[in-house]
Amino acid sequence: MSAPGVAGETDRALIDGVLAGERRALAKAITLIESTRPDHQARAQDLLAALLPRTGSAIRVGISGVPGVGKSSFIEALGLHLIAQGRNVAVLAVDPSSSVSGGSILGDKTRMERLSQNAAAFIRPSPSSGSLGGVAEKTREALLLCEAAGFDVVIVETVGVGQSETAVAGMTDVFVLLQLSNAGDDLQAIKKGIVELADIIVFNKSDIDSPATDLAAAQMRTALTMLRPASKHWQPPVLKASATRSEGIAEFWQSIEAHRAALDQAGELPAKRRRQALDWMWQLIDSGLRSRFRDSPGVRDAIVELTAAVESGATTPVAAAMRLLDLPAHAYDNLKFD
Repeated sequence: MSAPGVAGETDRALIDGVLAGERRALAKAITLIESTRPDHQARAQDLLAALLPRTGSAIRVGISGVPGVGKSSFIEALGLHLIAQGRNVAVLAVDPSSSVSGGSILGDKTRMERLSQNAAAFIRPSPSSGSLGGVAEKTREALLLCEAAGFDVVIVETVGVGQSETAVAGMTDVFVLLQLSNAGDDLQAIKKGIVELADIIVFNKSDIDSPATDLAAAQMRTALTMLRPASKHWQPPVLKASATRSEGIAEFWQSIEAHRAALDQAGELPAKRRRQALDWMWQLIDSGLRSRFRDSPGVRDAIVELTAAVESGATTPVAAAMRLLDLPAHAYDNLKFD
């Protein structure tokens, strides 16, 4: 393994390819960071360290919504609109993984056929692989790689699972929630969770039932007055759009730019990104400690017996967990850092 932050000679061409905006090099780099092999992970960290100075310039947009709301169609219409303005657009789409087989369909390129064929766009579908919050485990790293490759706008499309899908708000500049006009009333809207974090709310497929969309949008605007906005410098607008007809897309992007201008004027964007970076660090620490805990010899020796005891009802999950956590310090030798 090379020294931390120093890319090996074999990855120099990959780094140069990403910086040159080569799609093939970017795809290979994302594949490398998504690999679970220890040697690949070491190379991936060196790769990210080398590219980090070239990141941070893109507008990071997170888009969420329930299945069937038209996320892919909306993103395609938005991407084509931005490309027509001379921008380069990267889309990181997360597909749900089967809890039975572990596989994913990864069909977003098929849904975004016109956008995927455009030379100014890059679409990367990734499996969620059990990660919570609607994004994949390496979505943040993939976002940085896309920025290093020179993309002006990076869009993160979440799995689309419900009110707990909020992780994307912790890695993007603006969090967009797509809604359907029949998705619930104003009481549903004020429930804490995903709505509370949204910077912009869009009722898609407004062409299907325009009166219902108008009513739902009005209810949402009323509901938002009862919630504290994610930023004190921005009141989330409620918009209407029809992705299939490309209606409301230009107005939506104007709201994105207005949100960016509001955060820039208040000096909030750099602070927001710093908070996100620290949160990311602690999430990685938590994840790494859990992994090292399970791999520690003392835990491996005790966990078989305690697992069987919990399954048979001989002990409670709480008691078993406390037994493992109360193991002597030497049982956690594997947790020590060099």
